[in-house]
Amino acid sequence: MVLIMTKTPVREQDPRERRYNFNEVSYGYNLEEAMQEASRCLQCKKPMCVTGCPVNVQIPQFIGALAGGRVKDALQIIKQTNNLPAVCGRVCPQEEQCEKHCILAKKGESVAIGRLERFAADYLLDEEEPAGNLPQPNGKKVAVVGGGPAGLTAAADLAKLGYEVTVFEAFHELGGVLVYGIPEFRLPKALVKKEIEKLKSLGVKFQTNVIIGKTITVDELMEEGYEAVFIGSGAGLPKFMNIPGENLNGVYSANEYLTRINLMKAYDFPNSQTPVKKGRNV
Repeated sequence: MVLIMTKTPVREQDPRERRYNFNEVSYGYNLEEAMQEASRCLQCKKPMCVTGCPVNVQIPQFIGALAGGRVKDALQIIKQTNNLPAVCGRVCPQEEQCEKHCILAKKGESVAIGRLERFAADYLLDEEEPAGNLPQPNGKKVAVVGGGPAGLTAAADLAKLGYEVTVFEAFHELGGVLVYGIPEFRLPKALVKKEIEKLKSLGVKFQTNVIIGKTITVDELMEEGYEAVFIGSGAGLPKFMNIPGENLNGVYSANEYLTRINLMKAYDFPNSQTPVKKGRNV
């Protein structure tokens, strides 16, 4: 067996085309490419890649399943500890986490763990969650404040434990920084919606346009029968520097600019009703 020291290349949009659109740049692996890349894994007895993963995904196990073409098994292994694999496979900093600790990285390139996680999630993204696998309800209600990655993850874990979970989101769209902070070409919003739909199949309920503290208070939630409140409100407000001129037209905070572009699709102007000023000198 010849050990391949470089990652299996991934297909991408041609730069001459992608400079004119906001479509996702990377096309990801197909099944053949994923199996080829998965076969590079050494299946270490003491996998340091797992140590480098913040949520302890059992990486050698899911990659071993992929190497054998068992995509559904691979995804089930990932989902034991990661509720948003299609998202994490794209935007987690794998190069500084799991892949950094891969033994192959000492002499060549690490296994493309992120690309393989993305492949497993994408391959089965349109499959419905199996019914009947949920635990019996425990009769307890939990409120989750914020529909971003922290709130979505907490909601999924709680639902799996039998809690009745409701997520309250201030915006009209769920996803938090996944929808207003990360550009479409890096993380398609339709994909985020599909991941959220899978959470709904776990029984998680969602209420948008609700500002906890304004629309309803935490005390009122507790009075309604919620026994606990998880607050994952994110970093939605900018911090200004208080310097002359920062309130002039054409000066944006990163939060406002990203929200206009990503959530309100300002890049699609004039089809979007939320323009941004684009100066020649920035």
